[in-house]
Amino acid sequence: MSVEKISDIIFAAKAPQDVLLKKYKNTVDGYNKRRVKIQRNKYGLNLISYKKKISVFKRLFDSFVNPFNIVLLALAFVSLFTDVYMAAKGAENFTSVIIVMSMVLLSGGISFTQEGKSNKAVEKLTNMVKTNITVKRGKLGKIDISIEELVVGDIVYLTAGDMVPADVRILSAKDLFISQSSLTGESAPVEKFGDALSNESTNPLEYNNLAFMGSNVVSGSAAAVVVSIGAKTMFGGIAKQLDNSNKVKNNFEIGINSISWLLIRFILVMVPIVLFVNGFTKGDWLEATLFAVSVAVGLTPEMLPMIVSTNLAKGALLMSKKKVIVKKLSAIQNFGAMDVLCTDKTGTLTLDKIILEYHLNVDGKEDKDVLFYAFLNSFHQTGLKNLMDISIIEHAAEEKLDIEKNSYKKFDEIPFDFNRRRMSVAVEDKNGNVKLITKGAMEEMLQVCSYVQRNETVEPISKELRNEIIKTAKSLNTKGMRVLALAYKQENDKKTFSEKDESDMILIGYLAFLDPPKEDVTHIIKALYEYGVNIKVLTGDNEFVTSFICQEVGIKNACITLGSDIEKMNDQELRDDVEKCSIFAKLSPAQKARVVQALRDNGHVVGFMGDGINDAVAMKAADVAISVNNAVDIAKESANIILLEKDLKVLGNGIIEGRKTYANTIKYIKMTASSNFGNMFSVLIASAFLPFLPMMPLQILLLNLMYDISCMAIPWDNVDKEYLKKPRKWDTSSIKNFMFWIGPTSSIFDITTYFIMFYCICPMALGGNYATLSAEAQLTFAMMFHTGWFLESIWSQTLVIHTLRTERFPFIKSWASWPVILITSLSIIVGTILPYSELGRSLGMVPLPDMYFYVLAVTILLYLILVTLLKKIFVKKYGELL
Repeated sequence: MSVEKISDIIFAAKAPQDVLLKKYKNTVDGYNKRRVKIQRNKYGLNLISYKKKISVFKRLFDSFVNPFNIVLLALAFVSLFTDVYMAAKGAENFTSVIIVMSMVLLSGGISFTQEGKSNKAVEKLTNMVKTNITVKRGKLGKIDISIEELVVGDIVYLTAGDMVPADVRILSAKDLFISQSSLTGESAPVEKFGDALSNESTNPLEYNNLAFMGSNVVSGSAAAVVVSIGAKTMFGGIAKQLDNSNKVKNNFEIGINSISWLLIRFILVMVPIVLFVNGFTKGDWLEATLFAVSVAVGLTPEMLPMIVSTNLAKGALLMSKKKVIVKKLSAIQNFGAMDVLCTDKTGTLTLDKIILEYHLNVDGKEDKDVLFYAFLNSFHQTGLKNLMDISIIEHAAEEKLDIEKNSYKKFDEIPFDFNRRRMSVAVEDKNGNVKLITKGAMEEMLQVCSYVQRNETVEPISKELRNEIIKTAKSLNTKGMRVLALAYKQENDKKTFSEKDESDMILIGYLAFLDPPKEDVTHIIKALYEYGVNIKVLTGDNEFVTSFICQEVGIKNACITLGSDIEKMNDQELRDDVEKCSIFAKLSPAQKARVVQALRDNGHVVGFMGDGINDAVAMKAADVAISVNNAVDIAKESANIILLEKDLKVLGNGIIEGRKTYANTIKYIKMTASSNFGNMFSVLIASAFLPFLPMMPLQILLLNLMYDISCMAIPWDNVDKEYLKKPRKWDTSSIKNFMFWIGPTSSIFDITTYFIMFYCICPMALGGNYATLSAEAQLTFAMMFHTGWFLESIWSQTLVIHTLRTERFPFIKSWASWPVILITSLSIIVGTILPYSELGRSLGMVPLPDMYFYVLAVTILLYLILVTLLKKIFVKKYGELL
């Protein structure tokens, strides 16, 4: 933040309210539309500039500059020199360079296009998720607007759960506690006040009447005036400094990088071997170099960036149609890999429609006075109203509670926080009598109650009565009801109230609420278990209600762990406990985060689904932070993925799409890696015994190009249902195993094709063995051999896609999607007719005798049968194919 801006915000901290509002030409009524427009034109939108829109040039650079394209460009550079030399001899043109550069352009161009589409899609989808703030705007009064629309001088209203939307000066506050750890590193919330200060410090963070963008309201409420917005805020200044900092890569990015460098190391080791074998056996080092370059191009999975980008973009768009918004594309794979889902109970397992079932006095009898006091508490509070408050107000209306004649008005308030687990409202009647009315969790309420009201008389709480009250509450809990206690005390002489006043209170009764389980949640939980996702319920609610709901919906559980138990555990004990238990009740936010971290330490990929301010810490600790569109601001900001409905069914659909994305990405990687490994063996063996190159460099390049085009449809392929049942992490060792098992299979049939072509088909077609033929006939012999291996390669590489894409029997029990079938069929058709065309002849191909196609049919059939058998053995040995 600039010196000028620091001066402005410190002035705001020291200035009286009227002086401050005058500076911004505002009043307590807020800006009108005209003034808002003036302020916006002067200061701009409330946006942080560190999230810069990536320029077209940057996207072009990122699309074309990746490890595989760098390898291709290096090969094109080498090929250029060999082509220049060959062209000077009149024996070659620049076709090889053109093909290599075409591959670079094809891969980079598609990646650029897909990345552009995905960025627009993510931007469009993210815009569906808005963070709002309450602001006062003239005649419109208090309205909710997007935080982007805030202007300097606006009067905003903050309550528990809000993100502070800008740098603000507090005008008035009630028990306002703000967590500003993102700015200061302080773990404990800081209390803020509304008075002007005379502090001489030049550090704005030391003023307790200022709040800053990026912090969040833990409890209490406040009115404030906006001093700085967007990049001019304290948070905006820090964000600018972080713009060029190193980003931590997630599991998906690490996996892709490790796989990429595994394949590149393989190329760097094997290609020199091909070069030297051909150089020494053929004696033509220039031709051997060109051939080695072509083989290196053939081994390079240049379509990997495009396949990954397309998969992620397609996955995000499909997930959006199923009401799942992906804020970060790379989170999709982690979503699919998730094997533990930590979730709250309310609204996820239950209908999130609280019904007030009972309003009972301490003797367990229905009592309208209890409902009346509960109504006064819920109606007059200005903090974070929850569904129980709404239920109380609605129930009071249904009971036609006589409220008007008592003429109560709000006097003061002590907002709810997650440590006290209660909230209080002070109300004044028409005679000036003030009562402090408190409601909250039973145990916490009993701690501050010294008396009970029975039959309109007040008496001390006896030990027997306390036990009876607890017994009644637990009885209601075991029926799935949430129980709140209600207490009051007379306080006529008080002007303001604080937490200290919540003592020696009179317990008047309790409220029992029911939030029934969702109708279809049992089926959905069963499905999640079947898909390998274990469910852990982390809640601040008590263990009895939570246990009842979990039992009703079918959540597996061997034990229940309470927050008080967790406090006594060390990290190792907690790691053991989280494996045994599925219910964690009465948790604080910090305890939720500890449970999540313990699960991650045990090797799980953990998703945390939260929608409240008390979930934010745990969400940041999880691999995948999941929230809902109607969550509090801090929860939405912490999320990687946002559900448009708080429904496990929606979440389940998102998990499946994440797994499909992973499946189609790993298909391409494994199939290409194994194909390249097999081709390397075939080339080395052929180079050792053939008197000519196994295939011309241009033919290898063309073959690779056609195979890559066949793979372009893989992101749209079908995925077997049983494959989606299990979460999967990135595992480089599984790719090595696949390469070594499946790769050499193609070499077996390549070698049989070599021998049949060299010793049978070519001699029969040309009337003699290679050594006995004339130089012109030997050239035709080599061209026929090249054509035969080209066709066998295009048929085998393309058709094996259908075999390796599934663990099932291909073409019978599992069919590829129609785009895959269409493109692979076109590749085979084009490859087969190519030798009979002018293009084929210019590439050194010749028509083949009819006998070759009988041999080709048998070879391909045997190859597919062997691959099918080997993949079954592979699955038995390693557990899965892909």
